[in-house]
Amino acid sequence: MSATTVSPDARITPRGHLRHTGALVRRNLLWIRQDPESMFDALLMPVVFTLLFVYVFGGSIGQALGGGQDGYVQYVIPGMIAMMSMTLSQGVGTGFSQDFNSGVMDRFRSLPIGRGSVLFAKIAVEMLRMLFATAVLMVVAVLVGFDIQSWPGLFAAVGLSAVFASSIMWVFLTLGVILKNAQSVQAMGFMVLFPLQFGSSIFAPTQSMPGWLQAFTDYNPLSTLADAARGLMVGGPVAHDLWITLGWSVAITAVMAPVAIHKFRTKT
Repeated sequence: MSATTVSPDARITPRGHLRHTGALVRRNLLWIRQDPESMFDALLMPVVFTLLFVYVFGGSIGQALGGGQDGYVQYVIPGMIAMMSMTLSQGVGTGFSQDFNSGVMDRFRSLPIGRGSVLFAKIAVEMLRMLFATAVLMVVAVLVGFDIQSWPGLFAAVGLSAVFASSIMWVFLTLGVILKNAQSVQAMGFMVLFPLQFGSSIFAPTQSMPGWLQAFTDYNPLSTLADAARGLMVGGPVAHDLWITLGWSVAITAVMAPVAIHKFRTKT
């Protein structure tokens, strides 16, 4: 095969890919440092959602759970860790779209760097934002009365959420490439996020939902993620929901990662 037909990635060693990814991660972090407002969603969303659901809905839903508001705090916080993993994932798509429209991606694609490095760097920085949001969530959770019953379980739940978030980010990276602007990515993201979040066990048990909606929640990966996090953090069954969540994560990544990389390489 001639040199002119070899793809740029084929000429870059794995060590080179890692070096390029590290440099792009540093570039993205420096951009956040220059634009701290981009962290407002990661800072404010955990605070607003925690206070909203605990103090507005916690009393009534907590009574249905048999534990009052304190019982609802123990129920909803693990679910909100699952929610953070998906809500903040759409930021990778909007940021990617903005970089395309501003011409930054044209500059990247003209450089002798691995194409995959650009995508992996975006995912790495969004993962750091998600971990920051989770830390803020746990601080607020403790302030409203959440009892951390298992620190290893907490870290395992955060790790599981990070694995699932990394798979969902490939979906939003694909949207960031194929849609024309960040507003379109955000609108499409909300159309996907809202049914998945509220048609799940994140905020309330699913037993009182209509039968057709319960059938949807049974296949909703956010339900299994929330239930697995709940089991890890406050006790209860874990294995079934854990394996289903990991299965969803692997399947989504296996399907969407090649699509995202292909679309990025061939976008004109």
